[in-house]
Amino acid sequence: MLKERLFSLLESKWPDMLKHRRWLHQHPELSFQEKETSAYIARQYEGKDVKLEMNMGGYGIKVTIDSGKAGKTLALRADFDALPIFEETGLSFASLEEGVMHACGHDAHTAYLLVLADCLLELKSDLIGRVVLIHQPAEEMPPGGAIHMIADGVLDGVDNVIGCHVMSQMPYGKVFYHEGPTQQARAKFVIKVQGSGGHGAAPHEANDAILIASQLVVNLQSIVSRRLNPFDPGVVTIGSFDAKGQFNVIKDSVELEGDVRCMSDATRDLIEKEVARICRGMAETYHCIIDLDYKNDYPVLINDGKITKLIVRAVEKANIKEVEDVEDCGPLSPSEDFAYYSRELPCSFFYIGAQPFDSAYPHHHPKFDIVEESMMVAAKAMGAAVLEYFGLLEV
Repeated sequence: MLKERLFSLLESKWPDMLKHRRWLHQHPELSFQEKETSAYIARQYEGKDVKLEMNMGGYGIKVTIDSGKAGKTLALRADFDALPIFEETGLSFASLEEGVMHACGHDAHTAYLLVLADCLLELKSDLIGRVVLIHQPAEEMPPGGAIHMIADGVLDGVDNVIGCHVMSQMPYGKVFYHEGPTQQARAKFVIKVQGSGGHGAAPHEANDAILIASQLVVNLQSIVSRRLNPFDPGVVTIGSFDAKGQFNVIKDSVELEGDVRCMSDATRDLIEKEVARICRGMAETYHCIIDLDYKNDYPVLINDGKITKLIVRAVEKANIKEVEDVEDCGPLSPSEDFAYYSRELPCSFFYIGAQPFDSAYPHHHPKFDIVEESMMVAAKAMGAAVLEYFGLLEV
């Protein structure tokens, strides 16, 4: 059967998967700076029977495997940027770039997709339609790489997109999914409070920006507690309060930076309006100037029900020996710029358990690592989904 041939090919190329992951892990590059990573990926397709499109949305790459037979077009997406983190894993293949680390698993995503692409190419005569491989930069930093690749036409001719993410705190041996709104939208805002400075002994002659900004922090928290429906999740976080001064000087100005997370467009709009309303009201109340710079970035990631069910069915039918269960993980709090694809087409994004057997650190931690065998699970799960999508997965 085609599935057995695909899985056998994947297993035979396990050394290649490890080689790719470890090279990428040693040579991480930050979002929008992934020149060498992009070149490395492109080299893996040199001389192969694919259509290779470079520099999409920056350093993005679109690879098309065309079977030559009529059929739909399914895209598989993997990201490849790293984070500004000093690695503390002690791995033999730890980052060689000081202060830059693959601390989210994007090296693993790229490694499994490169090998899966090779295997699909070897089986091309048995496929139908087209498989597009989206190698995407800059997932970690807004506005993200997806939106730029979309603008450059990466979805032209594509019917659906699927992707997956290795998860360091989900048990190895399990595949996770969720239908509908699955990962949160987010926004960032900067608020500058301009009061008037003065001497600590004469507060009546000044307008204390620290006092005003402190009231702002408290009032902004009332958005979630008193403006949102209790059944609509939302978070407003003030992550920076820049008010360094001197003990006997009344501060002239203060700058706040905040983060917003939510699970619906309606909640997103409401929070933005409430932040602006509170800023206007506080400026009027305290006779000061409050400037607000509010930027929405990644939207809610919404998994299409039909495509998600197809993935679950494929993983279960394929009887992948490394997978013991397929579970609904429910909504997840982090944001993900795969959401932009889900705004354009019916898409689905699922999750591969990759929890190490000793110490499991969260994503974006200096000691983040995964069970490398989770890459094989990702490759087989995605491969099974490809076959099921084209009606080629035999029971």
